[in-house]
Amino acid sequence: MLNTVILVSSGMVGLAMLLCLWRLLKGPDITDRILALDTLYINSIALIILLGLYHGSAMYFEGALLIAMLGFVSTSAVAKYLLRGDIIE
Repeated sequence: MLNTVILVSSGMVGLAMLLCLWRLLKGPDITDRILALDTLYINSIALIILLGLYHGSAMYFEGALLIAMLGFVSTSAVAKYLLRGDIIE
């Protein structure tokens, strides 16, 4: 039963990732594209965690944590670049 729920949830997260990819490519403004990229990496974290639950392995959770750290740093760097025009002051 749990495996079925995980597979259905993975499909929904995959659909959300496709919609975020569409917003990333089609976004009318750069801020919409940055927000879509941020949401895309959050959805990828959710998909990796669901995969870890499905396989029963803890290695997937470490990968999800790594993607979360890289995503936070990259989002804040892009936001700082848009606000000030450079990343390093």
